Amino acid sequence: MHKYVIERDIPGIGAQPAENYCSGVQRSNETLDALGTHIQWVESYVTADKLFCVYLSDDEELIRTHAQQSGFPATRIHPVKTILDPTSASA
Repeated sequence: MHKYVIERDIPGIGAQPAENYCSGVQRSNETLDALGTHIQWVESYVTADKLFCVYLSDDEELIRTHAQQSGFPATRIHPVKTILDPTSASA
């Protein structure tokens, strides 16, 4: 599987209380279950007006299918080319 960062434009999402995210997470999980084992949600980051989600997937089409079926927009899908962390300085 390949790693992707999905950028989702959702105005005002960062102003929502944490408990408001539960139904969206449940809907996303149900959609992922229905799509099978070729797509996996790793984690998401909430900012003021965007949601950045990290996914593992066989391809971008599965990510688009998930976005359409779950109701979460996939404004941009960014394939991850390289992962850097603090240990990358000693390569």
